[in-house]
Amino acid sequence: MLHYLIMCRSLTYAQRAVRALAHVGISAFVMKAPAGASSGGCAYCVRISENHLTDALRSLKNAGLQPGRIFIQSDDGLYREVSSVE
Repeated sequence: MLHYLIMCRSLTYAQRAVRALAHVGISAFVMKAPAGASSGGCAYCVRISENHLTDALRSLKNAGLQPGRIFIQSDDGLYREVSSVE
């Protein structure tokens, strides 16, 4: 199963996002961002399964949380940025 990573500006912001998603029944996890996904320093992201992306983004917006860049894990295990949500 593929996963999306939603970049967050801080650990606290990622934790708030996970709580907001849990409130609507979407399973999500906070994790440190992979090296290729962050522009430097300590970055955190929220990991969700691919079939929840649209609902997760809608829920975050409704909760007043602005998601950052979005990445998807490719078949080779590397992450690439998603330019738009399908």
